[in-house]
Amino acid sequence: MNEETTAYQEALNYIYSFVDYSLTRNLQFSPEKFDLNRMVVFLERLGNPHKQYPVIHVAGTKGKGSTAAMIASSLRTSGYRVGFYSSPHLSVFNERIQVDGTPIDSEVLVDLVEEVKPVVAQIERLTTFEITTAIGFLYFARQNIDVAVVEVGLGGRLDATNVVDPLVSVITAISLDHVAVLGDTIAKIAYEKAGIIKPGRPVVMAPQHDEARQVIEQVSQERGCPLIEVQKDFAYQPVSHSLEGQAFNLSKNGALQAEDFHIPLLGLHQIENAATAYAALQIARDQGLKQISAQAIRKGFAEVQWPGRFEVLRRDPPVIVDSAHNRDSAHRLAQALEDYLPGKPVVLVFGASEDKDLEGMFAELLPHVRYLVATQSVHPRAMDVGKMIELARNYGCPGEAVLPLENALAVALERAGKEAAVVAAGSLFIAAAVRDTWHKWQAESAALPEQKQE
Repeated sequence: MNEETTAYQEALNYIYSFVDYSLTRNLQFSPEKFDLNRMVVFLERLGNPHKQYPVIHVAGTKGKGSTAAMIASSLRTSGYRVGFYSSPHLSVFNERIQVDGTPIDSEVLVDLVEEVKPVVAQIERLTTFEITTAIGFLYFARQNIDVAVVEVGLGGRLDATNVVDPLVSVITAISLDHVAVLGDTIAKIAYEKAGIIKPGRPVVMAPQHDEARQVIEQVSQERGCPLIEVQKDFAYQPVSHSLEGQAFNLSKNGALQAEDFHIPLLGLHQIENAATAYAALQIARDQGLKQISAQAIRKGFAEVQWPGRFEVLRRDPPVIVDSAHNRDSAHRLAQALEDYLPGKPVVLVFGASEDKDLEGMFAELLPHVRYLVATQSVHPRAMDVGKMIELARNYGCPGEAVLPLENALAVALERAGKEAAVVAAGSLFIAAAVRDTWHKWQAESAALPEQKQE
């Protein structure tokens, strides 16, 4: 390990030495854990970097990352210098903080960690996510960006990113997730997500369950915010799809002619996300980002990269990774399998965090699955594999538990043979690990992974 690598690892170790609620079991909400005041003080002592550029703020249960990625891509093709903050990362930590699609350089990250350390020492109870967010904001200011696209980490109201005063707030589809922290009903979760709505600032809302829509409408009205509803104010219509991508058209309410678009992201829900991104971009243009054009959005959508979301690693026989990790996203994955691989047998590589709705996810996915390979990612909240196999039997789905994950993928490929598709899902960690393993195998040998098992 060279000196540069050592310094980078030490910087990451420092960041992770603080409380990281993404790794905490049985997390419960409390004011001590989620308190924006310490984030406000932290950023003040760093010179309020988040106030030096306009921000588009994106919250939601599902689709917020894809939507934010499409917004950022379109802003880049419009000629803007764009900061993009998202979490968690897929492969390397640096992915969380990007400028113009390029992750922060490791040496720069090390320098920024050293810079914030004295300030961190002055403030009690700072968390890993708060420190990372502040570093992201500081990096964007140093990079002289024109605009930042900031994805909420958890919830919205008390999320560390919710110190920004955005050009537009965006709320993607809301469903049950993180119920121990955000609430056990759609309405309670919607209230937390709606916390990003700022007085007088426009809000773009993706299609929602009635309970969520009513909450967002009420909060928008109370805060005097114009509310733009996707499918009501900006309508979308699928045109065609294949494993190469999908085409659709979009039209603003009252427009005589629809505009045609293409995205490489797969699944009907990604068209909904694209429509939400499109609406946000239109509002951002009205708010002062005048360079945004239909042509730039079309190019930005076509060029967007957001791996790990119904990502096709191989077409024939198919190997697909997806980050579905709750019942709603599992439903969307099942729908995508029906749309893209109708009648195709599926071998599912599955692992989830222990706080997730396993029964709900299995109810959506297992009717489409011929065989289950239960496994775990390297994560302290990973669910017991035996529990997954036991529950799968209740659905009449045969399977086996295989550890570590590399072996699980090999077993799945062997079970699938040339006939079935291998699909990995259950968490972003599983999607990332399978993806990394697949690319590692490709780099090591030209032989197909299943041939290595013969």
